[in-house]
Amino acid sequence: MTGPGVRADASRSLRARVISTALGMNEAGVNRGKSGNVSVRWREPDFDGFLITPTGMPYGDLAPDDIVAVALGGETRGRRAPSSEWRFHRDIYGARDDVDAIVHAHAPFCTALACHSRTIPPFHYMVAVAGGPDIRCAPYATFGSQALADAALSALAGRRACLLAHHGMIAVGADLDRALALAVEVETLAEIYWRAIQIGEPACLDPDEMQRVIEKFSTYGQPLPAGDRPD
Repeated sequence: MTGPGVRADASRSLRARVISTALGMNEAGVNRGKSGNVSVRWREPDFDGFLITPTGMPYGDLAPDDIVAVALGGETRGRRAPSSEWRFHRDIYGARDDVDAIVHAHAPFCTALACHSRTIPPFHYMVAVAGGPDIRCAPYATFGSQALADAALSALAGRRACLLAHHGMIAVGADLDRALALAVEVETLAEIYWRAIQIGEPACLDPDEMQRVIEKFSTYGQPLPAGDRPD
């Protein structure tokens, strides 16, 4: 069964999940206050874009109708203005068919490293969870700018997470749960790396080993039941 009522119910449910994910990143300690933003891809017969948290509102005060729909062309629908960072969300969705959710956080350890423009190197095998042998740091650009969107998209090439110099981090995923889980994992890695470099720069795993780990991660985890597998 499809139709306007069904689509409205689906949209409201997804908007509520955007809010719960935003609250979840604060509860997990990867974000604080009103900073950061969350989005999820959203398509309807007459709309291709995403749903995103509004700018400047505490997550605990949000209702589903506060979540803003933004088309890939930049047009918005809703009673609120979208997050100031809507441009990099738009550009990531436009360029990456594998991405259906985005979490942007001012995670403390990620941001500490990003303030030194540090890439997270392959000091630990779990770095590969972000899709490559390292987690890049995008060069600084003013928040909300197209320059930042361009830098973020470049840093995410072949990756599912990146740092943003003097700013924070981005994690992407096939759904909101996976994007948030990756944000938590990257912040954990950033904390371990920060602690390790208090002793000295740690040794890194070689490229061949990281490639083996990346390949193992491609089949890691429990397989979905046949009826739950994506087409």
